[in-house]
Parts: sequence; structure tokens; C-alpha cells
Amino acid sequence: MNILKKCLVAMLAMSAFVVSAPEAQSQSVSQILQDIRNDSAKTQQENAERERKFRQERDSRASLLAQAREELRVLEAREATIRRQFGSNEGTIVRLETERDAATGEFSEVFGLSRNKATEFRAILDNSLVSAEMPGRTDELQEIANSEALPSTEQLNLMYTTLLDEIRAQRQVKSFKAKVANHNDGEEVDVTRVGPFAVFTKDGGEFLTYTPSAVSKGQLPLMKPKTQIGGRPNAAASSVGAASAGDIIDAPIDPTRGNLVKTFDRYPTWQERVAQGGTIGYIIIFGALALAIFGILNILRLLATSAAVRGQKRKAQAGKNPLGRIMSAYDGVKDKGSEAVELALDEAILKESPKLEFGLSLLKLGAGIAPLMGLLGTVTGMIKTFQAMTIFGTGNAQTMAGGISEALVTTMLGLIAAIPLLILHSFCQSLARGVQSTLEEQSAGIVARHVESRSA
Repeated sequence: MNILKKCLVAMLAMSAFVVSAPEAQSQSVSQILQDIRNDSAKTQQENAERERKFRQERDSRASLLAQAREELRVLEAREATIRRQFGSNEGTIVRLETERDAATGEFSEVFGLSRNKATEFRAILDNSLVSAEMPGRTDELQEIANSEALPSTEQLNLMYTTLLDEIRAQRQVKSFKAKVANHNDGEEVDVTRVGPFAVFTKDGGEFLTYTPSAVSKGQLPLMKPKTQIGGRPNAAASSVGAASAGDIIDAPIDPTRGNLVKTFDRYPTWQERVAQGGTIGYIIIFGALALAIFGILNILRLLATSAAVRGQKRKAQAGKNPLGRIMSAYDGVKDKGSEAVELALDEAILKESPKLEFGLSLLKLGAGIAPLMGLLGTVTGMIKTFQAMTIFGTGNAQTMAGGISEALVTTMLGLIAAIPLLILHSFCQSLARGVQSTLEEQSAGIVARHVESRSA
């Protein structure tokens, strides 16, 4: 490409030099020819270098290819050797199995029976609570179950003695040290086992659960559930842990061997139960608390008013209480006739009645609204349940549990809120009527004394 350009330049130069001086034209043509020669030599040198590198790479790749072929040949020869060895080994295995079967004879039934019983006993012992005290006691049984040879006398005796140990342990109440997940940071603690039925911490009497499958996962088989049974079972567990040898005391026994304790871990706490009510449940709770506080304060106000009225009955001087204000109203009209006095006292009583009945309507309204809010939560919960049934069908009950929980919990919260509010309303109403009755009684007495004084 460079040569072609040079030629074109030379041709243009020659055509331009026709009108130039002969001497200058000769020099230009010579220079162009020299440049062409230099470029041609440089191009030949580059091509030679490229050809050398290409041949070098070709030789290198040919060497690698030859090496790979040699390795393939070696591996194929090794594969053939291994295949021959494998076939020979298979024949040896068949021959040895035939010799074993011929040698065992009637003992082959013992061989199969021992393997089956070892597997069966191992499953029983792994699921037994006693294994929490003696971890790894079924390893030798596993070895017998996986063995390809006849069990020895020692191994057969081991199966027998292991079962005897299990029988003895099932009637024992024993304390031992063990690591418990979710308790004491995984450090060893003293635990007490009541046969194969229950296990709990020695200090505190907190029930534990035993999960044999946790061992295969590298976890601790004993775990403390987040929810304890409480009540007498925990108290009995504490007394067992504190008892001495030879004491006769009540001990908790779980006939399901731990499954009953695990069910308590699935029961929701009261916080979780309240959370199941959703937004409507929280509205019912906060509204009921606010009205309950208001009702208690109203009761305290009415009790103070009732005490002040009772105290005013023993005083001639009017005080700052409902009865005192009625007496003040009488002082303003005592010079008038009995009808005017009676009207003035009735008016004073009517003025005091709204103060005494303050908040009663609000408490009654709250007691009526709470069940309705619970019913609203029931409706919304059932709507969620039907929506879940529409999407997931009726095969999975867990998807419907949220809506059903909200439906039932809100109804429960509404009833729980309504009952104390009704009690507070009734108590406040009773106190207010008691004070009103006292005011009416004292007012009638004032009118009677006024009539007697006027007639005298």
C-alpha cells in the first residue's frame, strides 16, 4: 500500500517536473526511487519477522498437541488397566460372597436378624430421652447395622446390655450436666430427667425439649422452649430439682414424652394474640383503656362528692359542694313562701344533676360501641379469609389462619372492653343517683322545716 502511494506521488511529481528544470527533476525522481527501495526493504523485513513468529508458534503448538496426545494415550492405558482391575475385583467379591454364604450356612439368618434388630434398637434409643444423658450410645449399634460380617459375641451382648440399660434408666430420676440451646449461652447446666418422660433444669424447674435429629445437624438436642407450662407442673419440677435422695415428692410426667411441652411453644403470647386483632383490635384496646381511665377518675370524683355531701349534712354553714350550694340557694329565698322555696331548691337540684351525671353517657356509648367494633373486625377478618380461599384454595389452612384469628380476636377484645365499661358505667350511675337522692332528701327536709317555721 505504501509502495502504491509512492508510485502515485512519483507520477504526479514527474508530471509536475515536466515544466521544471532538468536538474531539479532528476534529483526528485532519484529521491522518490530511494524512498521506494527503503520502504520495500522495511516491508520485506517485517514480513520475514512475522513469518518467523508464525513458524515459532506453529512449532510450539505442535509440541503441545503431541504432549496432549501422549497424556491421552497414558490415560487411556490407565483406564484400561483400571477396568481390568475392576472386573477382577468384581469377580473376587462374588467369589468371597459365595464363600461367606457357604461358610455362614444357617448363621446367615442370624446375620440378617442382627442387622435388622440393631437398626430397630438404634431408632428406639435415639428417640429416647435417656440419650440426652448418654450421647453416642448408639454408635456401636449403627456399626452392627452397617456391618457386612457376622456380629461377634461381644456385639450381640452389647445389644442385650444396651437394652437393659435403657430399661433401668426409664425408672430412674437422675440429674446430670448437659448443654441446652437457648439457655445459659450454651454452657453446661444441671438438668433432671424423670425416666424417659420429662427433663427440666434443676435450678428453676424449666421444662426442656429433646430433639434427636438436631445431633445430625450439629445442634444441641436439648432446647429450652420460649413458653413454659407454668403452674403446678413447673412448681413440681422445681421441687424435684431441690429434693434429696430418698425423698418422696410429686414429679411431673409427660406421657407424650416431650410432645406436650412442645405444643406450649406454639401457643401465642398475649402480645402475639393482641397483634392478631390487627388495626381494629388496637383501636378497641386504646379506646377501652382511655374510657376505663376516664371512668375510674369519674368514680373518684363522685366518691369525693358523696363524701363532701355526707359531711355537709352535719354542718350548718354551706360549703363548696352540691348540698352546700342547695343550702345557699335556700338562704336566698328563705324569706319567701314555701312554693318559692320549693321551686328554688328544685332548680338548684336540676343544676347539680348534669355535674353528677357527667361522663355517664360516654361510658355507656363506649360499652355499646366496643362489641360493634369487634363485629367489624370479625367481618374484615372473614373477608380476608375468603380472599385467601379464593387465591390459594382450601387445601392450606395456614393461609386462612390470619383472617380467622383477626375475626375471633377482635370479637373477644370487643367483649372484653364492653364488660368493664358497663361495670364502670353502672357504678358511676349508682354513685350519681345516691348523691341525687341525698340532695332531694335534704331539699325536702329544708322545705318541711321552712313550712314549720312559717306556720309557727
